[in-house]
Amino acid sequence: MSTLLKLPMSTTSNIELHTYLPRFPDEALKEFTDWCILEQAIAAGYEFTPDLKKLEELEPAYYIEELVDQFVKATRSSIEGGLAILLAGKEADGNALKGIPIVVDFVSLYVKYLVPKGPNNTLPTNEKLAQVAQEQFDKLSEIATKYGIKM
Repeated sequence: MSTLLKLPMSTTSNIELHTYLPRFPDEALKEFTDWCILEQAIAAGYEFTPDLKKLEELEPAYYIEELVDQFVKATRSSIEGGLAILLAGKEADGNALKGIPIVVDFVSLYVKYLVPKGPNNTLPTNEKLAQVAQEQFDKLSEIATKYGIKM
């Protein structure tokens, strides 16, 4: 069984992105979602090529939903993907966000729990979870600055 399930949530990271997400406009959330999936997860070794035709001309909220759907479908079939979905879904539900912020919260958590099992990871799970969480916080902070949002 994966050590991922044995980790208490509090030891993985004290950074809780969900507290910030409702402050962001959809365009900023789209930028963060793109980064989580197209940079952070792919850097971890997950192969994913979005169907760009399905993403063309979508408003940011619909774009986010479509991209997340494509990514989850492409990565959930592994044991690691299934475990990451369960953990991310449970935590996102507990964070009780509404609308697009809950989708972004879910995907950031999904990527956070998926990345430590990625083929390119060489760190222990706890260390990688903390690193991924910090990277996500740093990227969200960068986007906040760009959009004039205080975190």
